[in-house]
Amino acid sequence: MTLLLSIILLASCTKTEIEYRDVEVPVETIVEKIVTQTVTQTVNVVTPPEEYSFTRNGVSTVYYTGQSARLKMATALKSSMNILTSTQANVNDMFNNGTGFSDESLNSSGKKVGNKVGTSGSATVKPLFDGWITEFTTIVVPAVNNSITATRTVAGKYTDPSGAKTVYVNAKGFELNQILSKGLIGALQVDQIVNGYLSFTKLDGAKQDHEDDIYNYTSPGASEANVTKMEHYWDEGFGYLQGLDNQYAPGLGDASIGRDGANLNYYLSKINAQEKEIGITKRVYDAFSAGRAAIVAKNYEERDLQANIIKVELSKVIGYKSQYYLRKAAASIEDVEDVEWATALHALSEAYGFILGLQYTKGANGESYLTHAEVNEHLTNLSAGDGGFWDRTAEELRTMADQLQQSTGLSE
Repeated sequence: MTLLLSIILLASCTKTEIEYRDVEVPVETIVEKIVTQTVTQTVNVVTPPEEYSFTRNGVSTVYYTGQSARLKMATALKSSMNILTSTQANVNDMFNNGTGFSDESLNSSGKKVGNKVGTSGSATVKPLFDGWITEFTTIVVPAVNNSITATRTVAGKYTDPSGAKTVYVNAKGFELNQILSKGLIGALQVDQIVNGYLSFTKLDGAKQDHEDDIYNYTSPGASEANVTKMEHYWDEGFGYLQGLDNQYAPGLGDASIGRDGANLNYYLSKINAQEKEIGITKRVYDAFSAGRAAIVAKNYEERDLQANIIKVELSKVIGYKSQYYLRKAAASIEDVEDVEWATALHALSEAYGFILGLQYTKGANGESYLTHAEVNEHLTNLSAGDGGFWDRTAEELRTMADQLQQSTGLSE
């Protein structure tokens, strides 16, 4: 290829004559070479089992005895907060020291409930539980034992005119065993699963050991360590849901293992049965299985996807029940001429405990349904005035339920 250029020639110094000539100049031709490189990426495919069952060398790697123990303790604590012979020292030992139970296996388990309450949030939450234990054993129990009938501002025993419901309440109408047990569902079970064992921080903190196949735990039946930290953390999260029930089936599993309402799985199954969220028990169970399988396969993206499903679905239990019990209480006091106060106070106490747990939830946007401050605002409004629950109106309760419905995005 050539290029024509015009060249200027100077003919002399005295008279300038300019002559133009066209000359050919060769131009180098440049050819760009494009190289395509194929990159092969290996993806660990996850095939979850139908049951939550995982083995290594023929031995199960799944165990969560500590979580089962704490759920049994929570159930016993709920019962003790309705027994008129309970003492502050005894119930405090059960809650904070993990001793004083009729079940000796719990006393020797080395586990306790108190140190696991509300660990991801405000330090002001756990003392609330200590206060409820003190108030029940030192104020409510003596009042009931002295045959005092509970009324507005007076602690004691109250029975509905129909005789269908009896409650032991404080001066504000708090049925403290219900507040404590429902509070533990959120501040213990949901918090430990959502913000503890299935959190990115907890799981990825064990990532290097898991990558290197370092086994830190020995499962029952194994002769040497056979479980990684990450595997065991996930199992412990599973245990906080399924620890009183069947490992190999979703929800309550074996129908004969009915629970008295002291744990998360009971209410998860109720929401499923009441068709609020059809199939929710299986969705949660399958996500636990798929996430555990992803951990075995070292597929951490899939692990986190399944963890998020679990967090969102379990949070719905707290979201639904917090507003449900407000509406139930409103219905009980609708007729001002014939108010079923025992039924209403019972429902309000359940609502109070569930509302407390809203700060430990995770919605689809990754945020809790309510902040600690927003939860406290609702609890303050619910217990406002000298009479507390006794002073609430059906309109107030429905308004609060509507607010919670908006905050959670869950429709009752």
